[in-house]
Amino acid sequence: MRGWRFLLVIILSLITTAARAETIDISDDRGGFVFLYLMKWQKLALQHPNVRISGVCLSACTILFGYVPRKNICMTDKGVLGFHLATMEFATRQLMEVYPDYIKAWIAKRGGLTYQVMWMQAPETYEFFQKCKT
Repeated sequence: MRGWRFLLVIILSLITTAARAETIDISDDRGGFVFLYLMKWQKLALQHPNVRISGVCLSACTILFGYVPRKNICMTDKGVLGFHLATMEFATRQLMEVYPDYIKAWIAKRGGLTYQVMWMQAPETYEFFQKCKT
């Protein structure tokens, strides 16, 4: 009998976790270690979050695009995305493996990643992401 209760608790917790779609606001995220952001967004993706980018999302922060569908991402007029080569080559490979095709295409169209930050901001961001409702 305990086994069934345990199974029921697990199922209910998965259902409520999947149904709970919180909104994560990104306003000043300068990035950091790629592997930490990979773990963060893998975990958050299970909750099916909505993401509101209202400021800087730079470097490893942009990994979120590999885990959150773009229909769940909105940008404000002040939302800015920054892409560049990671310090370590393997980290850059991880970024590129995770990025969806539309981000890879945008990067390729601009000549590829370099150590200089490549910025994407409004109105260009609205070609890829919906504008946040106020």
